[in-house]
Amino acid sequence: MTQGVQKSSSNGFEKHLASEEQLEKINEVRRLVGTLSEKLSIYCSDASISRYLRARNWNVKKATKMLKDTIKWRAEYKPEDIRWDEIAKEAETGKIYRSSCTDKHGRPVLVMRPSRQNTKSTKGQIRYLVYCMENAIMNLPPDQEQMVWLIDFDGYNLSHLSLKVTRETAIVLQNHYPERLGLAILYNPPKFFEPFWMAAKVFLEPKTHNKVKFVYSDVPDTMKIMEAYFDVDHLEAAFGGKDSEAGFDIGKYAERMKEDDKMIPSFWTKEGCPSSVSEPAVESAASLDTLSLEATTDASNHDIALDSQTVSINDNDDCSVTKVLPEDVVNQNEVLTADKEEHA
Repeated sequence: MTQGVQKSSSNGFEKHLASEEQLEKINEVRRLVGTLSEKLSIYCSDASISRYLRARNWNVKKATKMLKDTIKWRAEYKPEDIRWDEIAKEAETGKIYRSSCTDKHGRPVLVMRPSRQNTKSTKGQIRYLVYCMENAIMNLPPDQEQMVWLIDFDGYNLSHLSLKVTRETAIVLQNHYPERLGLAILYNPPKFFEPFWMAAKVFLEPKTHNKVKFVYSDVPDTMKIMEAYFDVDHLEAAFGGKDSEAGFDIGKYAERMKEDDKMIPSFWTKEGCPSSVSEPAVESAASLDTLSLEATTDASNHDIALDSQTVSINDNDDCSVTKVLPEDVVNQNEVLTADKEEHA
């Protein structure tokens, strides 16, 4: 069996398999996973298994373990059973919501405003995050598997940090939603984020940290990123768009989510679940990155600094908004190093 290799700028090579070889590995993972319930069988489509394989660089053993862990988690946590009424309190301030607009590739956009945290319950916060992830996935177009995160740091400060939520968020997103993030835009992050980002970035694959863009409303060059990825006519004015009507209204949003909840049962059928799509349209980041619009994190260029609510990312190609105290940077680096060795 032949195997092509594609050069990676960080660690040398990244596996790039022909579709026939991919299918063999997908079938092998499915065989190793074994018999599943109808709902979990729907979840373990070819496209879904492919995401786990890509997250583990097409290593069947590691991808199978990761998928089995998710299967166990989904069987116990039952994310598809979460409904609006259960998490409505968490949503009241608009700390996370699915935007009414998509990016230019039709990918759903989760707007995150960490300064609007309104509860103390880690369990409730994670439950709401999972609901938002599941809702975004349910609203993916047929040719996409990934979503966009638009993280607004307006009003954010150190008082919004929570290491416990950070860890729980990272566990859920990195372990159970691999390859779901297409792009994360950090909008006006405060300067105290920079030390963490610069320390963490060296441990990340280029394909991972290239998904994170930094945009500053007072730096015109970075605002071009918004124009590249979004139709500004339909983008919220808060992000430099022209739609002054868009934004978060709890009453209207509640109605949207309740309507979406009605679609969940039909979504979890073989006909309704878009995870049966074999491959996503993956031109998005690559094609737009050729415009050289990625904002630099070099403070000497734009005095750009990153914030510490933060983007916790690892080499399974996922990114999670988390909160890391500056004094925890060293510990976080140790975690990232250990994680990278495990996945090597």
